[in-house]
Amino acid sequence: MQRKILKSSFTWVKLLQQARNVVPEAFDSGGNPLNFFDGNWIGSGHSKNFVTSLDCSLITAFPMIDLNTAKRAVHASHLQSKDWARVDLDERRARVSRCVDSLRQHRELLAGLLVWEIGKPFHLALNDVDRCVTGVEWYVENIEGMLQGRQPIGLVSNIASWNYPYSVLMHAALVQMLAGNAVIAKTPSDGGLVALTVGCALASRAELPFSLVSGSGGQLSDALVRNEDVACLAFVGGKTNGGVIAASLFDQHKRYMLEMEGVNAYGVWDFSDWQLLAEQIKKGYEYGKQRCTAYARFVIQRDLFPKFLSVYTDVLQSLRYGHPLLVEKEEDPLPKYDFGPLINSKKVEEIQVRYSEAKGKGGVSIYEGVFNETMFLPGQDISAYSPPLSILNVPRNSEIYHSEPFGPLDTIVIVDRLEELVAEMNVSNGCLVASLATDKPQLAAEIIPQLRAFKTGVNRLRSRGDNAEAFGGKGQSWKGCFVGGEYLVQAVTMEQKGQSLFGNFPNYVQFPPT
Repeated sequence: MQRKILKSSFTWVKLLQQARNVVPEAFDSGGNPLNFFDGNWIGSGHSKNFVTSLDCSLITAFPMIDLNTAKRAVHASHLQSKDWARVDLDERRARVSRCVDSLRQHRELLAGLLVWEIGKPFHLALNDVDRCVTGVEWYVENIEGMLQGRQPIGLVSNIASWNYPYSVLMHAALVQMLAGNAVIAKTPSDGGLVALTVGCALASRAELPFSLVSGSGGQLSDALVRNEDVACLAFVGGKTNGGVIAASLFDQHKRYMLEMEGVNAYGVWDFSDWQLLAEQIKKGYEYGKQRCTAYARFVIQRDLFPKFLSVYTDVLQSLRYGHPLLVEKEEDPLPKYDFGPLINSKKVEEIQVRYSEAKGKGGVSIYEGVFNETMFLPGQDISAYSPPLSILNVPRNSEIYHSEPFGPLDTIVIVDRLEELVAEMNVSNGCLVASLATDKPQLAAEIIPQLRAFKTGVNRLRSRGDNAEAFGGKGQSWKGCFVGGEYLVQAVTMEQKGQSLFGNFPNYVQFPPT
């Protein structure tokens, strides 16, 4: 097979120039993005270089602000929230719709930027943008009933992870503004800067109260988390940072939604539809399992393990991964790989360390993927790429036994009793999703209620969901208000006395009615 070439229309230079042509006000003279708050695009005290995971080349720089600047940005956004709350709903809908129309118009540009910034294959990046667009449109059509008897909460601060800049962060921000709040967001430290800067500029042109800043999460915490001007905090990220934030908010009367990780498990018991499971295993590898709803653990009935292993390894051998912008001929469409690089080379090293530790303590490797050199440019730096890995009988004293890898590393556990199945699927103190593959509906009805996951599935994967579907977590995987559908609107508005607020709060858990 001949070596591939980088598709010329998707070079970073061309995409960045397109972005500058669309929203020139959002970039400095050198082509680097600016921060936006108080109606102005500004630089920063210092820049932080950003390296793409595609080939580890330098592509842009974060405009990092200090704590005092962040406090000024938050206060300005707080003042905006007072004026915005007085804008009537029809006008808010019209402005949000103008922004959404602009996002749709530039969807391919935004997706191309995301390929370079977070390593997401183009078709998956398009899906990220499209889910944002269609999701916000759903709220525009349905928001009126959701707001009955409710008032905007004020300024909402958003600190989100890098993996879904549009379908999570931008989507949430637009709904928060539709509900009558001003929004300030911190760009994810690991990617999405330019794509979100373009989105922020389009929102500003639609006259929406959206501020976007870059900086160290730890340094800016006093401004974006504990600041009295912040009425509500939306956080998506790891359990370590989320736990620190939860502790800092424990004695404050502040609304918050803290989405953190858990070990999502897929159990298999008394099951025979292996083709169905194969399709789900393959779909689960989209974006290299860099998702909070990825299934990182498979818990298998011992008698079914030989068949499972055959199906499972066939799927892993069929996965396609490599540089997502390479083609054989310039006129060829971009490949629809299952995944490209991980978010950075540091994450690859972390995956390898956890994998090696588990093997060293007695775990059995059952799959180690290998690279196909034709999927990369000659001499390309591939340190941010990781093939799929899988390990059986993970020792309980290894880190990967209890934690989410957030990458293409699976753990496989064999069990003999249903009690073991439930225990191994509940290995973390709560998670976001879990599924059970079984031919017996009655068995599923008995097992599913015992799983400590917010969403559970029988013979199907579960995900974050769109539109009316609620989303949250159990145990340590989530703190605060649930979101999705009407619950996202409730999370960022004040209810009348006697109304319920559903969520996973420090002293109690109140789940939505089923």
